[in-house]
Amino acid sequence: MKQIVIVEDDINLSRGLVLALKSDAVQLVQCHDVKAAKAQLACGMTSLVLLDINLPDGSGFEILELIKRNEPHIPVILLSANDMDADIINGLEKGADDYITKPFNLDILRARVNTQLNRLQTKSAHALEIEDYRFDFERMQFSKGPIQIELSKIEQRLLRALVENRGLTLRRDLLVERVWQTEGNWIEESTLSVTVKRLRDKLDAADYIKTVYGIGYTWVTKI
Repeated sequence: MKQIVIVEDDINLSRGLVLALKSDAVQLVQCHDVKAAKAQLACGMTSLVLLDINLPDGSGFEILELIKRNEPHIPVILLSANDMDADIINGLEKGADDYITKPFNLDILRARVNTQLNRLQTKSAHALEIEDYRFDFERMQFSKGPIQIELSKIEQRLLRALVENRGLTLRRDLLVERVWQTEGNWIEESTLSVTVKRLRDKLDAADYIKTVYGIGYTWVTKI
């Protein structure tokens, strides 16, 4: 089941969006400010975000930046009363996948949401395959040959960061921010090292997940 997070401080509009998008195939979660949206996104499982720009405790652009930095595959549709061409261009250039100006037709919004979800499903239809490994992040299914591997959400985020940047060395601070969705102020130095080792052992990937001493980690590409 796909999860749609609605970030909208207008309670009546938020409820209207829920009614318009209600379906057995989706779970709808309402957030009314930046703080609640961040807490919900940290739980994982989000498939799409409907995001108001003007929120009571900050800007929707803060949420957009967070999503595109940590979970760039999640589509974000901006909802805004700012309908000037410059506003729309600014939203799209900041990484939004679509921009809908208020007021809007709910049927059109529903169609645009379905378009983004269909694109997401198409992208996830082909799991990432590397040698004997098969990683399906949408369905949270991971395997090496015939062996299924159970990974925690933290391990999944770490793996995704590594395999999406195969051949590149990712700095420790960037990995901490991406994996724990924090600037790392409370993450102990050993936490990342322990998590990397646990992931490496689970995947039996000593030949792939390498430590670049003094810098970070990399998923080695085989020639």
